[in-house]
Amino acid sequence: MRKFMITVNGKSYEVLAEEIKDGSAAPTIPAAPVAVPVPAAPKAAPKAAPAAAAPAGAEKVAAPMPGTILEVKVSNGQAVKEGDVLFILEAMKMENEILAPKAGTVVALSTSKGASVASGDTLCAIQ
Repeated sequence: MRKFMITVNGKSYEVLAEEIKDGSAAPTIPAAPVAVPVPAAPKAAPKAAPAAAAPAGAEKVAAPMPGTILEVKVSNGQAVKEGDVLFILEAMKMENEILAPKAGTVVALSTSKGASVASGDTLCAIQ
């Protein structure tokens, strides 16, 4: 008997198979082959960066829905105008632009490209 690892539809199975030599099988054959699923290691999505402390009086920009940050179009210290695109958020296979609610300076960037965010998570703060 030889042991093999086989993957079917993304699931890995460890199987035992009998080797046949010269067209004849070995004298002992198990009653039924047993396939045992081997759980694959889950792929963890990157988490949002810890929220940077926003200075007093800064307006927080929050995620309107859960999703994944595809692009971060601003950096700390960058001046923005009201309506500027700050982030591209993918949710339900759609790309959503997160816009600046007011003119000011980005003072606390709290997320990064590829991060998973929940509805209401702070993405940045503008002062």
